[in-house]
Amino acid sequence: MFIFTNQIANENKQELEKYLQGFEYKISGLSFSSLYMWRNINAFSWQKVGDYVCLAGMSHLELEYGIKEMFLFPPLTETGSYEPAKLRETIYEAKRIFEEKGEKFSIRLLPLHMIDIIKAACPGEMKYIEDRPNYDYIYKRQDLIDLKGREYHSKKNHLNYFHKNFEYEYVKLTSDMADDAMTFIGEFNSRKDIPEHEMALLKMEEEAMQDVFNNIETVGYLAGAILIDNKIEAISIGGYLNKNTVTVHVEKANTNFRGIYQAINNEFCKNIASNVKFINREEDMGIPNLRKAKLSYNPVKLLEKHIVVFKSDIQKD
Repeated sequence: MFIFTNQIANENKQELEKYLQGFEYKISGLSFSSLYMWRNINAFSWQKVGDYVCLAGMSHLELEYGIKEMFLFPPLTETGSYEPAKLRETIYEAKRIFEEKGEKFSIRLLPLHMIDIIKAACPGEMKYIEDRPNYDYIYKRQDLIDLKGREYHSKKNHLNYFHKNFEYEYVKLTSDMADDAMTFIGEFNSRKDIPEHEMALLKMEEEAMQDVFNNIETVGYLAGAILIDNKIEAISIGGYLNKNTVTVHVEKANTNFRGIYQAINNEFCKNIASNVKFINREEDMGIPNLRKAKLSYNPVKLLEKHIVVFKSDIQKD
């Protein structure tokens, strides 16, 4: 189900990007490349509500319990600023639309630096809940290239092993390689042993990947692959979040080759534009092994996000 009237499509990329770039949101989900990639899995939709663009989507963190939670992203401004009274009108109208569709209203993925903006619009009316599974992991690009120091010792060892033991080529991934990339995805997923609800998401992700591979140039993804014996064995796909930050949306590799994850990460960072200073590797979704892996690369910042609900709605429950 879609909350708002418009869905994410290439035809409205230019219009949406005026708002996505209108303020320094910094969160990984608010880039066109991310919204387009996951538009069907997350049922993203949008429309202009008052002076702001409202984006709605579905959270999958509750799917293990059979719950599908719809949510509102922070309303988007084109001007770089927010007017409290007008933002209040937009939030209340969005709430009305949610409830008209039979959905509970919440704002999710609200970055810490936007809390005061919502407080000014709805003073004393909201409860702000830390959303640790959705914190973004931010790294210095040069750190991921150099892997210097004791904290990166094990990463460097794995990378050196890969370099010494495998003949490989790093290439720009293009739409001409879509069929080969999908073969890799199919083989990658076939090695997974995961719960049923996660497997269902994985199958949905496969469909998303087919669309991504076919539209790499159209959407403007940054994409690379490692070839071994002319076969794709690792991929990384990202997109620009702002002028100096790239978000990595997808990174997958065949772990039969020791060090290949370190290699695809390293090569991707080496091969993007030199003006990029930071890499946002998105959230850990509360998955313990994923959290451990992301922390092991020594992020320079965890970008805090919050869930926002009306206090009056909590009292009703």
